Amino acid sequence: MAKRLLMLCWEYPPRIIGGLARVVGALALELANLNYEIHVVTADHPGAAEHEIQGNLHIHRVKTQTDTTPDFVSWVNRLNFGLLQYALAIHKDKPFDLIHAHDWMVTDSAWVLKSAFGIPIVTTIHATESGRMHGIHNDLQRYIHQVEWRLTYESWRVIVNSKHMSYELNNLFNTPLNKIDIIPNGTYPKAFDISFDYHDMRNKLARPYQKIVLYVGRMVREKGAHVLLEAAAKIIPQLPGTRFLMVGTGYYLDDLKAMAYHYGIGDDVSFLGYVDDDELKRIYKIADAVVIPSLYEPFGIVALEGMAAQVPVVCSDTGGLLDFVEHMHTGVTTYAGDANSLAWGILQVLKDEKLKQHLIKTAHAKVNKIYNWEVIAKQTANVYEQVLSESLKIGKAKIALKV
Repeated sequence: MAKRLLMLCWEYPPRIIGGLARVVGALALELANLNYEIHVVTADHPGAAEHEIQGNLHIHRVKTQTDTTPDFVSWVNRLNFGLLQYALAIHKDKPFDLIHAHDWMVTDSAWVLKSAFGIPIVTTIHATESGRMHGIHNDLQRYIHQVEWRLTYESWRVIVNSKHMSYELNNLFNTPLNKIDIIPNGTYPKAFDISFDYHDMRNKLARPYQKIVLYVGRMVREKGAHVLLEAAAKIIPQLPGTRFLMVGTGYYLDDLKAMAYHYGIGDDVSFLGYVDDDELKRIYKIADAVVIPSLYEPFGIVALEGMAAQVPVVCSDTGGLLDFVEHMHTGVTTYAGDANSLAWGILQVLKDEKLKQHLIKTAHAKVNKIYNWEVIAKQTANVYEQVLSESLKIGKAKIALKV
């Protein structure tokens, strides 16, 4: 009989705010293929069904979360009431064996379910507030930091996606390293084996003679898009006609647009906003380089997608990126926050065809072997089985003591 797993998250496709939704979506699907009965309970999204069934995968969207809220924390609190309402109804019908919580925003619902029913929690911490904000500076950040600590404390095991994140949790929350499992994010390399009119697509976004540099990510300061724009102003005089495509949305978008014109490169940069997955795959395939200029990056799934799409990757030397982007072997690493270094790295790829082909070949091989979701789901399942086995032994020991 399939084990029943409750997965709690605040975003899930088609609600895609950042990388978390893509990670949870792929992981849930692959775990369902491994014969777990997965119930994802998540926030609502306009036009999305309240309940979807895909084989062993059930997706429940919190339709009761309709109250107007005065601020972000109130919204999170209302979300947790909704998550609990749905999860309790499903659990009452047939109990869950395990909870998998994703990031601090689902802490309260996971904690209540653990406390009420003794269901063990496995948590994935995708990023921390301290890491995103380069420290804790105000009351809201202190609150989030405390909730993050609580979630790691209440969890049986904690999953992170990189060595950097394991040390970050150990440093911030005193999470024991032997309680942390490092399981990377992944991608589907075969998803980029697509047929489309390459020249037509390219001609829509650039002229035939132009090199295309692609940025994909949220338009927030931590992602370093502003560093890329400063680097672009240094690249264009050396390689005239280089085209910069910026995919994503966020609070920093208007500032970045103004910055591009401030640097005199407004006509060389296209801000494409939100792009759906099919369109994004085609954009990857026409790019000459994918750039991840992050100041803080727990993992860097965009780098994996670039590698899977067989496009050379240039990234900053921060966080989890260093776990899989090997300098001059699977990509080019540059100094985080340093526009001169970033410009140098991008020019290496754009000017050196031999280097470009080497990076494409070695990176694609690495993604196929290690960073694909089928492999990662099996690693995650191993963590589940460890927790279920240990919790069963402890439960039997408690019964024996009572007797």
